[in-house]
Amino acid sequence: MKALVALVLLLQLPAHGAVPAAPPPAPLGCDDPEAEAAAEFAVNYINGHSRHGYKFALNRIDNVRVVSQGLNNDIMFLELDLLETTCHILSPTPLANCTVRSFTQHAVEGDCDVKLQKLNGKLSVLASKCHSHADSSEDLLQMCPDCPLLASLNNTEVLATVTAALNDHNSKSTEPYLRLLEIGRARIQYHPVHSVFVEFAVAATNCSLGEAKENVEGCQLLPEDQSNFGFCTASRLIRPSEDLSVDCQLYGHQVPHHMLPSLPEYSTGQDTSAGLVPSVAQGFTNHNLRLSHNNPVASESASSEFPTSVLSAKPVAKRAVAEAVQHDKVPRPVGFVPPPPPCPGKIRHFRI
Repeated sequence: MKALVALVLLLQLPAHGAVPAAPPPAPLGCDDPEAEAAAEFAVNYINGHSRHGYKFALNRIDNVRVVSQGLNNDIMFLELDLLETTCHILSPTPLANCTVRSFTQHAVEGDCDVKLQKLNGKLSVLASKCHSHADSSEDLLQMCPDCPLLASLNNTEVLATVTAALNDHNSKSTEPYLRLLEIGRARIQYHPVHSVFVEFAVAATNCSLGEAKENVEGCQLLPEDQSNFGFCTASRLIRPSEDLSVDCQLYGHQVPHHMLPSLPEYSTGQDTSAGLVPSVAQGFTNHNLRLSHNNPVASESASSEFPTSVLSAKPVAKRAVAEAVQHDKVPRPVGFVPPPPPCPGKIRHFRI
């Protein structure tokens, strides 16, 4: 009997060193401040690790799920809807000041799955998987029949326009000779006039115009402690008459950007009189986030990082909420508005 009493008392003693079980995290809605803070962190990470194209802004949080790993240690899965801005990835302009492209500019949308860890209140990105695509040409033409459409970045008219634009700028500028880093986007309009619109990133070299004319191959980009990137826009009227308009702006010296060391491996070596190096995205109309987002664990086969049960349950969840509201027989006061479903979240940009 004494042995039985001792055993009962022993079992009631707290186990030394035992870690208390972490309470399950409260379900997060897509518009909850914690989800929005994680999404903002993820978007900054994606832009900070992209090597080509433009910065993307958050449009909507499509889905969020939190999986507890212990006390003050959560894994967060986010599904994000992004929109391309007019700021090139090299631009020092803060994302908050970057303009989202309008629908009539043949905009580009991005989709990202991001896995984060929140440990003791600090966020870090564990994995990400992104891709992007241009809006439907058919939808754009229905709304705006004369709007120019995105063209292939290695289209012959596009390359000719970039060549002419950069030659024109260099011939009139007193600044160092500029070389092309990449073609950002291009659009061609055929009616009522034939026009080409291009955007491209540039960098200053160690040459003057005269030196470049003698030996353009000898013109090298400035070293990191003097680097100076910039961005150009140009429009070229082909018919009914020829006309060219160019505007180039240099950003000034910045902290060396991760994009610069990556450029040579994407170069084709196909130089022109302007010293142009065609973009990596040859044959494509936009720089796909799947290719330009530099994340060593980002891949299309990363199913272990983004389990289907986590990021594909959104339609089921939305349907369940809709059915619950439809079959809800509880009397409601006059003017009652049911709360919105937790996901997807609000749309931040309504494009025209």
